[in-house]
Amino acid sequence: MSQLRSGDSALMQELGDFPDDDLKVEQVEKECRTVRHSVPKDGLELDPHVRDCVKSYTQPWLLVKSPTLAGLSDDSGRTLTSSDFNLRSLTPDKRVEGLLAFSSHEELDRFNQEARQGNRHPELFALYPPADEEDAVELRPIPDCPKEHTGDRILIRCQTMKFEIEIEPLFATMALYDLKEKKKISEDFHFDLNSEQLKNFLKPHTPHIDPSTQAKSAIFSVTYPSPDIYLVIKVEKVLQQGEIGECADPYMTLRECDSGKLEKLRVQAETFCQRLGRYRMPFAWATVNIMDVISTAAIDRDVTDSDSLKGGVSFSIDRKAQLPRRNSERYNTIDDQFCNVSAFKPATITINTIFKQEGDRLSDEDLLKFLSEIKKTSNQRRVKTIPGSIKLDMSPVHETPLGSLSTELIPLIPVSEKNQSRAIKEVLEFPSSEVYVPHNVYRNLLYVYPQRLNFVNRLTSARNITIKIQFMSGEDPTCSLPVIFGKSSGPEFLQAVYTPVTYHNKSPDFYEEVKMALPARLTERHHLLFTFYQISCQQKQNQSGSCETLIGYSWLPMVNNDRLQTGQFCLPIILDRLPVNYSLHTPENPPVKWMESHKGLFNLEVQAVSSVHTQDNHLERFFTLCHALEGGATFPLRVREEKIQENKLEHELKLSIISLSSSRLEPLVLFLHLVLDKLFTLIMQPMVIAGQTANLAQIAFESVVSIVNSLHNSQELIRDQQGRNSLLATYLYWVFRLPDPPRDILPSAESRYSTMGRATASAVGSMLLQSRIRSSSNPDIPAPPASADDAEVKNILSAKVQRVSPNKISLLVHSVSCGLFAFFQLCKISLGSASIANKFILIFIVILAGALLKKICFIPLATKGRLFFTTVCVFSLLQQFHEELALQMVVSTGVCRENAYKYAWFFFELLVKSMAQHVSHLDKHSVPRRNHFSDRFKDDITTIVSVVTEVEQAEKVNISLAFFLYDLLSLMDRGFVFQLVKNYCNQVMSAKCVSMPTLISMRLEFLRILCSHEHYLNLSLFFSSPASAPASPCPSISSQVCPLVSQNLQQQRILGLFELSQEFKQKHYLTGLLLTELSAALDMESEGGKVQRKAINAIYSLLCSHDLDHRCIKPEVRAKVAALYLSLVGIIIDSTNYLDFTGIYTYTQTGVPEDDLENVPPINQSVAMAIAGNPFNTLGRNVLVSMQGKSVATLAADTSRHLLVCFLWVMKNADRSLIQRWTIEMPSSLLNKLLELLTICVSCFEYGVSLLIYRLVLQQSFKLILSAFKSLTGMDRTIGQRENLRWRKDLTQWRQTNDRQDKTKAELDQEALISGNLATETNLIVLDLLETIVQAVPLAECKDSMVGGVLKVLLHSLTCNQSTTFLSHTFSTLRALVVKFGDLLFEEEAEQCADLCQKVLQYCSSPVDENRSQACATLYLIMRYSYSNNFSRVKMQVTMSLASLVGKSSDFQEEYLRCSLRTILAYAEEDTEMQNTQLPSQVDELLRNLNSILSDTVKMREFQEDPEMLMDLMYRIAKGYQTSPDLRLTWLQNMAEKHNNRKCYTESAMCLVHAAALVAEYLSMLEDHKYLPVGSVTFQNISPNVLEESAVSDDILSPDEDGVCSGRYFTESGLVGLLEQAAELFSNGGLYEAVNEVYKIIIPALEAHRDFRKLASTHEKLQRAFDNIIQKGHKRMFGTYFRVGFYGAKFGDLDEREFIYKEPAITHLPEISHRLENFYIQCFGDALVMIKDSTPVDRKQLNPSKAYIQITYVEPFFDDYEMKDRLTNFEKNFNLRRFMYTTPFTKSGRPRGELYEQYKRKTILTTMHAFPYVKTRINVIQKEEFDLTPIEVAIEDMQKKTRELAVATHREQPDAKMLQMLLQGSVGATVNQGPLEVAQVFLNEIPADPKLFRHHNKLRLCFKEFIMRCGEAVEKNKHLITLDQKEYQQELKKNYNRLRESLRPMLERKIPELYKPIIRDSFKRLSFRRAQEENS
Repeated sequence: MSQLRSGDSALMQELGDFPDDDLKVEQVEKECRTVRHSVPKDGLELDPHVRDCVKSYTQPWLLVKSPTLAGLSDDSGRTLTSSDFNLRSLTPDKRVEGLLAFSSHEELDRFNQEARQGNRHPELFALYPPADEEDAVELRPIPDCPKEHTGDRILIRCQTMKFEIEIEPLFATMALYDLKEKKKISEDFHFDLNSEQLKNFLKPHTPHIDPSTQAKSAIFSVTYPSPDIYLVIKVEKVLQQGEIGECADPYMTLRECDSGKLEKLRVQAETFCQRLGRYRMPFAWATVNIMDVISTAAIDRDVTDSDSLKGGVSFSIDRKAQLPRRNSERYNTIDDQFCNVSAFKPATITINTIFKQEGDRLSDEDLLKFLSEIKKTSNQRRVKTIPGSIKLDMSPVHETPLGSLSTELIPLIPVSEKNQSRAIKEVLEFPSSEVYVPHNVYRNLLYVYPQRLNFVNRLTSARNITIKIQFMSGEDPTCSLPVIFGKSSGPEFLQAVYTPVTYHNKSPDFYEEVKMALPARLTERHHLLFTFYQISCQQKQNQSGSCETLIGYSWLPMVNNDRLQTGQFCLPIILDRLPVNYSLHTPENPPVKWMESHKGLFNLEVQAVSSVHTQDNHLERFFTLCHALEGGATFPLRVREEKIQENKLEHELKLSIISLSSSRLEPLVLFLHLVLDKLFTLIMQPMVIAGQTANLAQIAFESVVSIVNSLHNSQELIRDQQGRNSLLATYLYWVFRLPDPPRDILPSAESRYSTMGRATASAVGSMLLQSRIRSSSNPDIPAPPASADDAEVKNILSAKVQRVSPNKISLLVHSVSCGLFAFFQLCKISLGSASIANKFILIFIVILAGALLKKICFIPLATKGRLFFTTVCVFSLLQQFHEELALQMVVSTGVCRENAYKYAWFFFELLVKSMAQHVSHLDKHSVPRRNHFSDRFKDDITTIVSVVTEVEQAEKVNISLAFFLYDLLSLMDRGFVFQLVKNYCNQVMSAKCVSMPTLISMRLEFLRILCSHEHYLNLSLFFSSPASAPASPCPSISSQVCPLVSQNLQQQRILGLFELSQEFKQKHYLTGLLLTELSAALDMESEGGKVQRKAINAIYSLLCSHDLDHRCIKPEVRAKVAALYLSLVGIIIDSTNYLDFTGIYTYTQTGVPEDDLENVPPINQSVAMAIAGNPFNTLGRNVLVSMQGKSVATLAADTSRHLLVCFLWVMKNADRSLIQRWTIEMPSSLLNKLLELLTICVSCFEYGVSLLIYRLVLQQSFKLILSAFKSLTGMDRTIGQRENLRWRKDLTQWRQTNDRQDKTKAELDQEALISGNLATETNLIVLDLLETIVQAVPLAECKDSMVGGVLKVLLHSLTCNQSTTFLSHTFSTLRALVVKFGDLLFEEEAEQCADLCQKVLQYCSSPVDENRSQACATLYLIMRYSYSNNFSRVKMQVTMSLASLVGKSSDFQEEYLRCSLRTILAYAEEDTEMQNTQLPSQVDELLRNLNSILSDTVKMREFQEDPEMLMDLMYRIAKGYQTSPDLRLTWLQNMAEKHNNRKCYTESAMCLVHAAALVAEYLSMLEDHKYLPVGSVTFQNISPNVLEESAVSDDILSPDEDGVCSGRYFTESGLVGLLEQAAELFSNGGLYEAVNEVYKIIIPALEAHRDFRKLASTHEKLQRAFDNIIQKGHKRMFGTYFRVGFYGAKFGDLDEREFIYKEPAITHLPEISHRLENFYIQCFGDALVMIKDSTPVDRKQLNPSKAYIQITYVEPFFDDYEMKDRLTNFEKNFNLRRFMYTTPFTKSGRPRGELYEQYKRKTILTTMHAFPYVKTRINVIQKEEFDLTPIEVAIEDMQKKTRELAVATHREQPDAKMLQMLLQGSVGATVNQGPLEVAQVFLNEIPADPKLFRHHNKLRLCFKEFIMRCGEAVEKNKHLITLDQKEYQQELKKNYNRLRESLRPMLERKIPELYKPIIRDSFKRLSFRRAQEENS
């Protein structure tokens, strides 16, 4: 901006100006584990390579840091307690004082607004759960600081080592072996536990003991845990005469009690110690699998400090990922218990098995074989053990213990106190696989392993052999260096060491490990000297002096062709004295006497652990050639076997650079820092070789690219989440610094190239200058030939110079060095003479230099030298590494170019760090920001950015480029950077090789990173001065000319501010780009909505950063920032249809997935009311139902929430007046969209409490919960506005899915508090916006729709779970609406009025006092302001609301509502203005009616657990509303819902059918359409019960203003909707035939309206119903029926009443009996008695103090004429009114007897209504009984058997088992009371009584049919049996024949009287009813 307004200037102070220097270069001292750096000893002249290594390992880290904004400090220390939400200090009535005391609407609005703004949370995002970090690309991981590699560390302390006897000193070593890898994985740790007495035995051989050698604790490191890691302890003793077995015998046979023998042995041992104390022999060994110990002691641990995040964002917390270890299959398959080596309980290990060493099995190979055997089997074969024990303590090491020493014996930090006696040694690990961690400390160790010696063929008796090992710096004996690490209880360093002796063994194996500290400078004289001795164990009489007999020598030169020698060797042994200069030769060359003719006899291995010696050919060659350039080398140069001449040096150097990437991966990684440093030096510095400038920059750059490529492609190395190789990222962040200038140029250039012959300092200076003129990488541009005149000018300029700091003269020196020759040539051309030009230019330069370079002194012309040019060149070089690097990226080609851009992140970060170092050297006060970098460099950067879009990996490079430009904003001219952004975005837009979702995703990530810049707001809003403003990338409008909201805002169209216009994009470039991408992303489809999520998360992240920015605390600043995102509001409104609000309820309402609803424990309703203040969500859901059909949601629920919270943030912080003007001018369609969006916001941010409640209910009482949530929902933050608990990523691992189930109570409480805060704040923002809209209503054109829309949103918010704070403000807003727009509400918004009454009345029953008080005040105002308009409608709606409320509540407490009714009555009595009207009496009447309804519901309260009784009561209440169709409809719907919840779908459907019949009655009276049903008569085909709905009559339908039948269901569409629901429920209940009947009523209405779409759907449903009938057929199971009788005064109205209960199919008698018994036993306790039989109950025999229940199974009963119409299974189970049960009895009183005395009583019950009905039990209104005589009972039984046989025989698919079972019961030989016995009882003789003739004959005919059916069944079975059932079939046939023959005489005997001619008058039907029997 060219000019800021005063207000903007003030705000500028808040946001702050751009700093002079965004990025700061800092040096950070390296953290050293030891008290001092491990470096070579002082005074040594080091090789260049060693010098570079030491410098690399000791110099400080160089970091480029961005100063963090103070306001973005972490406020994780804030706390929030429940007292912040405490409302108990406020009286409940305080908020409704002065309910009517306001003078104007404006005063009311102002009062409400002030109340809403009190105690609000300033930061919305502080309450919002953090988004998933998957899309947080702007978080650049900070690499871990390079450290010395350590694996999991284990401290092992040797407590005791005891044998049965103690006679001599013993020495031990311990080391780790990996059996799986068959490798030793640690160096040896030497220790001993000898007493002082035993140590004195060795005093002659140990003159002093260093404290470090007395350690008995060691820290081992394990990088690759394996189940087969063994700790091996080897025990040695002083050499003595005898085999190992002989020496071990006393330990195995003697005990401490054998004192005499022991004393003798001690004396003998002391003798050996004094004589042979320096020699040792193997004795014993022991082992333990430490992984077994660790896995046994393993425990889960918390994350330690070392694992936690340090220094901002780190990319590794996982232990496996902390170090770039080998990512191999072996490592990935390690069991977790073995991986977690650092997390086990300290353990004590006691090893009781100690093995005796075997002289012929001492090598490591033998040891590993033995360990393998131990693992396979527990018994150790043929190995003797020595009695004893070794006790070890083992514990994990998390922090270095006090008094520890490194492996080089340097004290570690923390340093111990002086009085600590024993140190703890770190044992160096030899990892079993490669470890890819660059060297970080100086370490130069050598390990020598003598392995085998073969003297078998030697004629002499050399048997007790030891080897003396020395490290020699020359051939003189005094040249033995003290570099060998000592063992236990001795000096730290030794000059010589002896190997243990194996007694009388000519070819001994050795296991000794000799550790040496290599000198930093190795020469050809350094070698290992091996001297072989035979040791005389027993001193002979004629022998005196030494016990050593020399055998021979061997040696190994340390350096071979300047390379350290390591590996396996087999050396010959010389027998003579060592020849002169032997060390300069290998042991093969000298002409001396060799043992066995120069044959290799001595095997050994030499290994180095060195951070100096690379041990890689390619690396060594490269470093050697590089250091040759630095001076000190002589030509020809020797590199291994080659000799390189000076003229070949450049060629060989290039070859070595090229071959760097061919190095083995491990050494390349180990020396990565050094390699890269050298390559960057070669890129920057031109090299002069043989007098010619060497062009190495290009090759060096290509080598860097190749190394970067190979490191990225390696599967062994890990990457961070952005795909960056962690090693390279660490190098860039911590290590890289600009290469140092050549050290020899100043002050003398001659010495640098003194070895190169022809090159002089003068020539070098000249060539260096030329090289910079043409660039070291582009030598094709020739320099002009130098003339004599040029030389004269050079002489002038080459005077001695006083050295000046580069920080002060850098720019000037740079200008002079680049322009001098050009200026001289210009002078020469202009003046025509070189001599004149010389003089002219000399004067000019002297003046220029005197004026500008005040500290540089020129000396007279005669002075020779090129120092000035050299100085200029050095400073120029120091500053232009970034230019050379950029140029190399531009000019690269082929594979190099492809890989350079593929891994562009590396070169971008390299550029940034070098640029930052360059800027740090500039004088920023004299050099403008835009001049920090040359135009050539800017052109190169522009080219690089344009090339990025063309490479194939553009998608991968996208993020890297974004971070690069992000950094450039802090370094370069910002206008230039914006131009780069514009160019890149335009190029990406036109890219054709990438899909559109990928393009948008790329641009989103790119912009998200740029917008995360700390000065994004400054760049987007305004600048403190025009000079610092970047040029707009859009040429049409400059960023400096456009204030965000100009002064002529009143003249602009407000609506334009909320649209993403072209003008906005030009004014606010970055913001416009980001919003454009968001809009494009929302309008497209992507797989899984990934692009949309990414776009929304980008905006969310940006707004979150503004919200938590300390610079944006003031409201006016926030308004400015919010104005930047007004166009976001328009985008979100247009995207309303994409939002997902359907899935939100399944979580927020229940807190658990919908599928798990059945598993949720039931919760007390009072608890829910206490918490939510909103127990009934009765209507609000249908507010959103209408939205759901508009569009398919494309956004996930969580993504929708992110977008909505962004919208709410803008609305919260935007200018109020601006929003109001916007709402005034917006068209009605846009307003409706806005209100729809607000409705979605309310739903999305509803407080989801239920899951939390379920947990709390288990922990706390109701009282505690109530108080806790009163304080929660109050949210009165008394501590202070800023003291709010926030969702912090470093505080809690919150996820919205609540996937962690093991949360503590404190965590649950914290979540509850913050969730409540968020819900309240978001809904208050919505409420603020609604108030703004309402206040604009008088100015708007569409006043009616505005008020209705606002009311709709308010009512929906009342439907959702809300806090008391929000409810209080919502009721205030509702009251203001009623006061201001009462006429609109009560005249135009009938349905809204109904919902308003229902919601307010619902809160009148709230147990929360504050909610109830607010609702009472609101309901009274509704009555008061509707009195003059439409009070009758309000009365009706309140009454209906109460009915609906009571009907839907499962645990309604009327005492709260009674309290509210009394409060409303008090309001009416105290309203002085209305005392002269009828309002008080009308209110009184209404409240009395409501109270009576409450009284009717008391009984419902008592029978909540008895569904049948509850439905009876609801039915009775609905019956009472017969004259009020609206209320009756409400109760029928309530009953339907109750049935549906119990899965009684048929009864639920019947309730809706009754409701539809009620609506049809009303419609038939009001409208005359043929296609509509006539009334309830039309429905009688569905159920005859529906006719009871015809009670509606004309006098009910009073005028419409009374609100009668004005509900949404009393319409044609309402009727169709009810019937469709009923059809669906019938289908769910399996009554498909009823579905057909329902659709018969629906189809005519659909046909009349030509609704063919619905007709198609309807017929499709009908087809499914008919298909189900066909497919399921007789398989359908219908209800089961029981008669239940209640007896006893305790039942009250139910006493002596009988009901038919309908239960689900296949319900057994015990099930219903158990259910009823369980319920009533809670009511009556022990007084309940269940009558077990079905005999008639005699009241006289019952106990009056008891309650009796009798339950009997009944079956539907039909007369014969009914059976003709009831053919199907459905018809036999539908419209049932008559039921029957039977009771067996005998005349004697017993229930059962013999056949001839067995009677049966049939009881037929008739119900009031037909099943199915609106209830599941119907009372019995009629009862009939009749008795059957024994012969009639027999007839019934035989008819039943005959029917069963017929059905089983004639089935289409016969069931053999069922048929055989029936046959067995019919023709079986041993059937009690079977057919034969029945026949013998009743047919054997003709009865004497003529009345029984017909029964006798009927029974005879039954038997004839029965025997016929048996024959058919036997024949049928014959075809069904298998082969193994033939005998069974024969048995059946035989039994059948026997039965038939037995029955034949009885069946053929007829009664003559029955076959006489029939005389009609003489025939009379005989009745056997009980009454007639008694009369006879």
